[in-house]
Amino acid sequence: MIQCARWLAFVGDAAYEFMLRMNRHLNHLRARLGLPYWSLSKYLKLKVKRAVSYVSDFEGAVAREARKRGVDGVVCGHIHHAEMRMIDGVLYCNDGDWVESLTALVEHPDGRLEIIDRSACRSAWGAAQAQLPLNLTEPA
Repeated sequence: MIQCARWLAFVGDAAYEFMLRMNRHLNHLRARLGLPYWSLSKYLKLKVKRAVSYVSDFEGAVAREARKRGVDGVVCGHIHHAEMRMIDGVLYCNDGDWVESLTALVEHPDGRLEIIDRSACRSAWGAAQAQLPLNLTEPA
């Protein structure tokens, strides 16, 4: 992923460095108030871990309910991460979202399911607009 989006590594690094600076300032203030050390990074990592665990638990519960009802698979859409995978013998599909990540789940005439991802088209459109003369990209 880092190879495809190197900028993401830089953004993540900058956010982490910012968080560490905030943590130092926060704990300096806490020390002046007589409060013990508190780790902002530990707190945020725990929150992310809990969110990931919640999503994983949700997917497992959906798969169990699908198996209990005797169906082969389930399609969900509330979690905005598109994927298709087997969970305990049940096909779990999440279509992502068309607005932010530009993903969708399609069924072909032969019954085959596929996730389409048009985010590359958004990047191509932005690059194409950048190549146009200025007077063609702005309304008259």
